[in-house]
Amino acid sequence: MNIQGIIFDSDGTLVDSERLAATVLQRLLRERDIDLPHSEVLARFRGVQFAVFTAHLAAQYPWLDPEPFMHEFRVKSLELFAQGMQPMPGVEAFLARSPLPRCVASNGPRNKIETCLSAAGLIGYFQERIVSAYEVGAWKPDPGLILAAAQTLGLPVEDCLLVDDSHAGVEAGLAAGAWVAGYGDEDFSPYLDLPRFRLAPGYDDLEALLTTRDQG
Repeated sequence: MNIQGIIFDSDGTLVDSERLAATVLQRLLRERDIDLPHSEVLARFRGVQFAVFTAHLAAQYPWLDPEPFMHEFRVKSLELFAQGMQPMPGVEAFLARSPLPRCVASNGPRNKIETCLSAAGLIGYFQERIVSAYEVGAWKPDPGLILAAAQTLGLPVEDCLLVDDSHAGVEAGLAAGAWVAGYGDEDFSPYLDLPRFRLAPGYDDLEALLTTRDQG
């Protein structure tokens, strides 16, 4: 590993937004006579482009009108995120200690990314280094978002480490040629034998991984 910079996913990696978002989605779906468990909503939603997630729901539940549903979710979730967003455990201490250049690469729109990072007290660690899929026209698992993030850092993508909590993110990072750390409690067993993939369930694990890189 020759890690010169870190690309972070936002939702579920830097900020604890995915469970809140799934709660809002579950409520809005129930209002539309679609009753899904919170765990299923989260599993369907995690790491997936929101329009694709909604299209899959509309195909399964034809009475769901996608545009009003997406608009209402964006408005209500953004209000909730702004009221209070928790950083993921250990992330602020990690960011404060790490000397490596960093950026955020997220499937979300910029206003959502900035709202979440600001509410969680993390926005200052990234300055203007935020890459939104809506601005580059590439959503994970498309590698284009990760390639754009590496360009933002001014680094070859193969010298970057992507930290992501979703399968879509891991697939995007690997397809782009980056190193990838699978963060959180997702089952990343399909990638364990791949040479550029590592597990990092928490930020202590990520720090240990990078320390091993420094010593190697």
